[in-house]
Amino acid sequence: MKKFLSLALSVLMLLSLLAGCGGGSSTDDGAQQNGGSETAETGGKLVVYSALNEDNTIAMAEQFEKDTGIEVEYISLGGGDAVARVQAEMSNPQADFLVGGSVDLYGSLAEAGALLEYDSPNNDDLDARFNDPNHLWQGWYMGVLSIIINEERFQEELASQGLAEPATWDDLLDPAYDDVFVWANPTTAGGAYIATACQIFRLGEDAAWDYLKALDQNVHHYYQGAGDVISPVATGEFIASIAWAHDSFKTQQEGYPLKLIIPEQTAYEIGGAAIINGGPNTENAKIFMDWLLTKEAQELNVESSYRYPVRTDVAAPEGLPALEDVDLVDYDRDQATAMRESVLEKFEAEIMANRT
Repeated sequence: MKKFLSLALSVLMLLSLLAGCGGGSSTDDGAQQNGGSETAETGGKLVVYSALNEDNTIAMAEQFEKDTGIEVEYISLGGGDAVARVQAEMSNPQADFLVGGSVDLYGSLAEAGALLEYDSPNNDDLDARFNDPNHLWQGWYMGVLSIIINEERFQEELASQGLAEPATWDDLLDPAYDDVFVWANPTTAGGAYIATACQIFRLGEDAAWDYLKALDQNVHHYYQGAGDVISPVATGEFIASIAWAHDSFKTQQEGYPLKLIIPEQTAYEIGGAAIINGGPNTENAKIFMDWLLTKEAQELNVESSYRYPVRTDVAAPEGLPALEDVDLVDYDRDQATAMRESVLEKFEAEIMANRT
């Protein structure tokens, strides 16, 4: 059974990092590189930094333990925070695996040498866009961004004033959303950064910053994680936000009056997974990577998260539009990675620093 890592453990790990303790333990000589039987039979553990929703993490972790005998310990983090943590721990890695968040976020880790090269035999049949040519990260799911609204509050407070439901990104600039709209902070949430980059690719640099500053006028406050915005909209604390369609649809299926709208020129993510270079349980991390790409694991991920699979022999989630029916912005993933640091610095300096 997976273990919850307590705050105390997190503090101890950071203290050990600051104290310059020795690096992660080396892998056993007898372990099999491609998920061989010896490691699976003898169990052991795997420490994961997860940018997935916690219930999705639990479902995947429990099934992996049943299938392999390897115990999973995890810490749930926003995508941006997870990347920052892996970078901070490079001299003394505390985890073995990073899962979730867009592969856009993985580029800086790959360049810094924080990720271990591993070419899983299970990625042979995947579309090339899901495979890093250098084998430092692996795409294993897809998602698209959506606008979400609480239908009950919208009808009572905004539709009654003649406002139509938002259908485009620009609709969110209407002053009617002032203080009833929330968003995640792009400096800490990978999904919010992708939404920010989406506006740059959609509008061009100057017009995008005008858009983001205008949108900020409606933002009541920013949350740390991309998924953190869904619950307050679902429960009616706020009326609207921007969130991943799969996460929002999952909440909608639980009975909340949540509606999701996928606007034209939306962005998409390729969800990433990577082995942390120098982690204490590298061979088990390789087994986990192989497992994530199996048909069974992909089906479980669709069932537990409503994310789009990367395997063609696994059906898309019921209730969401087929990817070919979604109007996607021309999202340049290499450019998004290259400009990420400068965009986030500008967002902090020109938007967050000027909030009152």
